[in-house]
Amino acid sequence: MNSFRQRREKILATIFEKRHVTARDLAVDLAASEATIRRDLRAMAAQGDVELEYGGATLRRPSDYSFQSKGKRNVEAKRVIGRLAADLVGEDEQICLDPATTCFEMLPLLKTRRRLSIISSSARLALELDAPGISVILLGGQYRPDRMDTVGLLATATLDQLRGYRCFIGADGLDRDFGPAAADLESADLNRRAVRNARQTVLLVDHTKFAAASLCKVVDWDSVSRIVTNRAPTPEWMDFLSARGIQVDYPEEGEFLDRGSEIPR
Repeated sequence: MNSFRQRREKILATIFEKRHVTARDLAVDLAASEATIRRDLRAMAAQGDVELEYGGATLRRPSDYSFQSKGKRNVEAKRVIGRLAADLVGEDEQICLDPATTCFEMLPLLKTRRRLSIISSSARLALELDAPGISVILLGGQYRPDRMDTVGLLATATLDQLRGYRCFIGADGLDRDFGPAAADLESADLNRRAVRNARQTVLLVDHTKFAAASLCKVVDWDSVSRIVTNRAPTPEWMDFLSARGIQVDYPEEGEFLDRGSEIPR
């Protein structure tokens, strides 16, 4: 295992499993020198993947995952993904949207659809979808003001009564062994329920999520039918997803350069 990319993925998987690793143990596991592993850990810390501790590294501490904070990250990438994902939705459909800021970018185009039913736990999404012909089922539950969504038993109990929709979810990190993951247990649990009852699940993630681990597993890869992202994943990721029959959608170069002014906002 010689390349930094391969070692980084293994290091992230190990940290995710053990929460803390030492450079010495990683050097043994990866058949590399401690000096090489320490350089890798410093590079990963600089990228925000891990936090350095004496002799090794640990998972980075929780960041600000509020709607406002997440909405400021990779804004243009999320808009591109939102447009591509919205193009998958026709009229007379039933869909479920998680509160992710990337899913929120689908709304300008979804508001032009007719006879569309949308399930969501996002209060902000419900307020934004004020277009005629759109029916919104807002899941009840414990309200989280920072994320402007609901979680908990009431939300999951409502989801358990619904079937037959297409599910669009985001993720805070992806791992080939672990699967799509969220930063907190409550979001992961709600999305897991949504996926379980869906007829199809589409994962919306920008390119940075392919190189980041997150804490709470949502589902296994066999529950994901399609991924929409803003650029082509690495060949290793493409081979992995292709082997599992997961379609990957991303824009051709310049695809949205002439369409931006056509998107209602």
